[in-house]
Amino acid sequence: MTPFTDRTERFSALKTATFAGLMLPALWIGWRYGAGDLAPLPVKEALHLTGLWSLRLLVICLALTPAQRFLAWPKLALVRRMVGLGAAAYAGAHLSLYVVMQHFDLAQVASEILSRRYLQIGLLALLGLAALASTSTDAALRRLGARWKTLHKAVYAITGLGLLHFFMQAKIDVSAAVLLAGLFILLMTYRLVLARRPVSASRALVFAGLAAAAATLTLECAWYGLASGISPWRVAAANLHIVHGPRPAVLVLATGLAAALAVWVRAASKTGTMKRIWTCLNRRSVLDRRPASARSSAG
Repeated sequence: MTPFTDRTERFSALKTATFAGLMLPALWIGWRYGAGDLAPLPVKEALHLTGLWSLRLLVICLALTPAQRFLAWPKLALVRRMVGLGAAAYAGAHLSLYVVMQHFDLAQVASEILSRRYLQIGLLALLGLAALASTSTDAALRRLGARWKTLHKAVYAITGLGLLHFFMQAKIDVSAAVLLAGLFILLMTYRLVLARRPVSASRALVFAGLAAAAATLTLECAWYGLASGISPWRVAAANLHIVHGPRPAVLVLATGLAAALAVWVRAASKTGTMKRIWTCLNRRSVLDRRPASARSSAG
């Protein structure tokens, strides 16, 4: 099975589009490097970008399973493995660029990792990703049996470690780290709600969106307060202004509500609810366009 075909060896437009999408960040980083757009420290900037894309792909990979279920789109299972392998590939590039930054001095690399906690956490996450990537084949699935699923549940802990590494190295501006952490919390809360209560997917997404937005805001306020001494109230107030763009908590809430709306619309279209709503709206529109005398006589 290639990146362009499904299990029956037929061409898959979804897999092809996914493969192209996975390649785009690398091509974009390479183009910016060649154009001198990553100056003054191009290798360091490329290092940060590859790490960022690794975490983005991990969060997307975790989102594919619930999306496959509540959108009733089973073909998403075809690309989940590809996205996970993409996350591992960008993480590997991230480490390779760090080695380049240290002028290929492996002793210096080892010394830096041993002396810096955030590097140790990042390496642990990378080793976990490597273990999952190496066991992502059909042969590994058959060989490990029931243990395969248990092993691959470690992706949640690995994502958490990767996010912690991101926070610790970001130092000043943690907006991107907070956003990814908020989306991760959204996904985990959604899974927890469905596991504990027999509610619809749309209601679970609304609750998860609200809870994750609150957790994201708390995390952002706490991090800036502890790391930079900025007043938590000042950070919270910034979420009410969108002059410089929406803050992570707002984006997390919007994501949860948008997903809930998409699920509700799909369910309503299957049950005929959307058709009835559309009929009522059309009927009201026709009545509103009638002359006032006709409307009064009809009343």
